Amino acid sequence: MINFWGYSISETRSINYDTNDKSMTEHIARVVPSTDFDIRKIQMLMKLGENKEAKEQLQKCMLCGKCMLVCPRGVETRKMILEMLNYIKTKLKS
Repeated sequence: MINFWGYSISETRSINYDTNDKSMTEHIARVVPSTDFDIRKIQMLMKLGENKEAKEQLQKCMLCGKCMLVCPRGVETRKMILEMLNYIKTKLKS
C-alpha cells in the first residue's frame, strides 16, 4: 500500500518470541548453521571438573538464540552460557 507521499509500509521482520509457531522454529533450525554444540554435555563436563574442555565446547556457541527459541521449558540459554564462561574464567585464573 503506497501512501500519498509515495512511501509504502513494509511488514515487520522481527521475530515474535511470544508465539509458539512451530514452522518458525523449524525455519530457524534450517537457516542457522548447526554445530556439534551440546549444552547437556558441557554441564556434565563442568560437574566433572573438566573446565578446559567445557570452555572449548562453550566457545563453539554463536549466541544466536536458536536453542532458546526451540526450548520447550523456556530456559535462557544465552545467560546460562555466559555465566558458565565467566565461572570457568574465574576457576582457571585461580
